Amino acid sequence: MRALLRPAQYLALAAYILFLGFPLLWLISASVKSSGELNSLSVNLLPRQWQWDNYADALDRQGLVHSAGNSLVVALVSTALVILIALPASYVLARLKGRIRAAGVGWILTSQVFPVVLVILPLFLILRTLGLADSLAGLTLVHTTYTLPFALWMLQGYVTAIPVDLEEAGAMDGAGRWTVLRRIVFPLLAPGIVATAMFSFVSSWNEFFFALVLLQSPENYTLPITLNMFIGGEGKVALGPLAAGAVLAAIPSIVFFTILRRRLTSGLMAGAVKG
Repeated sequence: MRALLRPAQYLALAAYILFLGFPLLWLISASVKSSGELNSLSVNLLPRQWQWDNYADALDRQGLVHSAGNSLVVALVSTALVILIALPASYVLARLKGRIRAAGVGWILTSQVFPVVLVILPLFLILRTLGLADSLAGLTLVHTTYTLPFALWMLQGYVTAIPVDLEEAGAMDGAGRWTVLRRIVFPLLAPGIVATAMFSFVSSWNEFFFALVLLQSPENYTLPITLNMFIGGEGKVALGPLAAGAVLAAIPSIVFFTILRRRLTSGLMAGAVKG
């Protein structure tokens, strides 16, 4: 029985990976299919005729590269702002006791139940008053505000998992507060910071609704808005270029994840050793 358990585990893992990766495989396949094949009723994963021109069409249309640059700027800046704000706030929230902490946690959880359509009008009016409507700076502030509560919730969970005894032991050895944070807390918190940064970046990179409402100038469009323009005004969709554009849009997220994955792994190992 135990001899069959290991192959069954590998089979289940392979099925799970295939289930997760199938939409991406289908998207890549669609990006190199001809228009006639995409609009036909036949179902085949491999294209009968490889249509690489879809990628050239995607890059030529609607300023896709410029929009990707806008999305990258907004995602990187909003991620940096979220980490800078959430890091000290989560530490204070995790170490606080009593009603103040309960009120803070309650507000974080309550803010997550608000539907986006409920807050979009107040945000638009505030940004217009500040002169930040239809600007990347305004969209960056909106993404930061919208992502911050969940990022704060994620980080405070990581801080709570760090034993207070470690900080007290450092203080008894003569280390100051800043030294304790820099040499004990921050290294153990590295996996949480990396995970939160990944979540913030991907949330901002994929965000569509706020950008659709807040941005009116084509030069300020982010990547999801530009991809949406591949759908014509009469509902005619350029499926091949749209699939190619979607594949290209996934590359920065994959690169960002690949860069931070090493930091996430090393942080977990450091935490395991010090724990």
